[in-house]
Amino acid sequence: MHPDDMESLRGIFRAEARELLIGMERAILLLESTADPEVPKGLFRAVHTLKGNCLMMGFPDASELVHAVEDLLQMYVARTLSASAAVVTLLLQSVDALRMLLGVPGEGRVAADIDPAVIQGRLLQTARAGGVTEAPPVLGKVRGFSSEVPPESPAPERTLRVGLDRLDRLLDLTGEIAISRGRLTTMLEQADRHAPAELLEAHREMDRLYLDLQDLVLKTRLVPIGRAFQPFARTLWELGLATGKQVRLEVSGEDVEVDTTVVELIRDPLTHLVRNAVDHGIESPSVRQARGKPHTGTLRIQARHEAGAIVVQVSDDGVGLNRERILQKARATGLLGPNEDREDSELFQLIFAPGFSTAERVTELSGRGIGMDVVWRNIEMLRGTISIETREGLGTTFTLRLPLTLSIIEGFCVGVGEDTYVLPLENVFECVELPPEERGSGATGLLHLRGRALPYLRLREHFACEGPRSERESVVIVGHGQEYRAGLAVDALLGQAQTVIKPLNKVFQHLPGLAGSAILGTGRVALVLDVSSLLRSLLPSPIIRVA
Repeated sequence: MHPDDMESLRGIFRAEARELLIGMERAILLLESTADPEVPKGLFRAVHTLKGNCLMMGFPDASELVHAVEDLLQMYVARTLSASAAVVTLLLQSVDALRMLLGVPGEGRVAADIDPAVIQGRLLQTARAGGVTEAPPVLGKVRGFSSEVPPESPAPERTLRVGLDRLDRLLDLTGEIAISRGRLTTMLEQADRHAPAELLEAHREMDRLYLDLQDLVLKTRLVPIGRAFQPFARTLWELGLATGKQVRLEVSGEDVEVDTTVVELIRDPLTHLVRNAVDHGIESPSVRQARGKPHTGTLRIQARHEAGAIVVQVSDDGVGLNRERILQKARATGLLGPNEDREDSELFQLIFAPGFSTAERVTELSGRGIGMDVVWRNIEMLRGTISIETREGLGTTFTLRLPLTLSIIEGFCVGVGEDTYVLPLENVFECVELPPEERGSGATGLLHLRGRALPYLRLREHFACEGPRSERESVVIVGHGQEYRAGLAVDALLGQAQTVIKPLNKVFQHLPGLAGSAILGTGRVALVLDVSSLLRSLLPSPIIRVA
C-alpha cells in the first residue's frame, strides 16, 4: 500500500479510536457506581475492537497495551476483580497512554506524564496480583496554560461525520441547481424570446435552491454539544480524588446541535468553569454538613436553544462569589479606585480580568487568575457573551450565550470614506444622527443620548480611512446586552445583508477590531468588525463584558 494511502487510513482509524476511547473512559467511570452487567461487557467489546484495529493499522505497542487492559477487564467480567478506585485510576491512565501512542487528542485535557510501558507493566502486575494495585491518582491538566502544558503531538486531521441522508440531499440540490443554472443560461442567451418577468422568476428559482443548499451545508456542520460535555465526568472524578470533595454531575441538553467549531472552542472554557466550581465553589463534605447542605455537591451543565442562540449554563450549589473579597481585590489591583464600588453585575465581571484571583494560595487547580481570562477570551472568539448570577451560600451560575453558526451572520453594513464595514446585526441596537456640533475630527467623543453620556469611536480616524468626508455622520449604537453600549461614528448606513465571514490572512489576524472579511455583492471586500474589541478601546475592560 502506498504510504499516503496508509496515512489516510490511519486518519480514519484515529477518528474512530477517539470515539472508542471516549466511550471506554465513560464506561470505566461507571464501573464503580453501577451493577449493570452490560457496562463491563460493552467496555470489553470496545477494548477488543480497538486491539484488533491497532494491530491492523501498525500500532503494535498500543495493541499490547490494550491486550493488558483486556486481561484486567476479563477478570472484572468474571467477578474475580472489583472496581476499586485504584483499578479505575489505572484503567483511566491506560486510556491516556493509548491516546498518547495513537496520537489521539485528549478531549480538552492533557494527561499527567505517563509512560505507556510503565502503565502496561502495572496492568500485568495488577492482573497477576488479583486486582491489587497502588496506582496513584492522576490529575490531568487543562489546555490554555502555556507555561504548564507540555507540547502535544501534531493535531490530527479534523473530521466530521455526516449522515448519508444529508449527503444525498446535498447531491440532489447540487443537481437541481445545475439544471436551474442551465435553464437560466439558455433563457439569457435567448433573452429576446422571454419577458423580463420570466427571467426574474428563473433567477429567483435558482436563488431559492442556492439558499436551500446553503442552509443544508450549515446543518452538516452541526453536532450535539454533548460531545463537549463528555470529558467532565472524568474531570470531576479526578477533582474529587484531588480535593476530597464529593460532587455529582447533572447534564441536560446534550442533544442540542451547535457548529462543530463551537464544540472545539467551548471545551476549555467549560473545563475552567468546572474546575473553579469544584475548587472555589463547592464546599468539603464536613463544611456542607455544618451548613445544612447535602454531603455531595451538585454541578449542573445545561444547554438549550433560546431566541436564535445557544445557551450553556454551568451552575453549582456551593458558597457563591464573595462580593467583599472581589471588591477588595479590585481596589488592591487598581481595577477600581480606593473608594470606588460597583453594582453586583459589574463587580462580578471583574473576575474575568487577566491575573485576577481571590484565591489565598495557588494550587494545581487554580489561583493564578488565568482560567477565567481563558473563559472570556474563548467565548469572545465565538462571538458569545457570558453573564453571572450568584447568591452567597447558595451557589453560582455562569450563562454562556453563543451564536448558532459562526460562518454566516446577519450583518449591518456601514460606509466610511470609500470603504465598507460589516457589523454583526446582533450587536447593533439603533442608529442616530450625530449632532452638527459633534461632527468633524477626533477619534472619540461623547454623545448625549436620552439623558445619558454615550462614548463613541469614529471609524474614519480609528482605521485611518481616506476619501472625502460626508457632510452628515451617523452613530451606530453597538454593544452586548442591555447595560453597556457605545457608538461607532460612520459616514453612511448601508443596511442589512447576510454576510459570509472569511478568515483574515495570518498577517492581519491579530489586528484589533477586525473579525474577518466578506465579499460584497459588488465584488469588493468589506472588513467584518469585532465589536467587543472596538468597545474595549472605548470602555474600561472588563466592564464591557457584561451581558
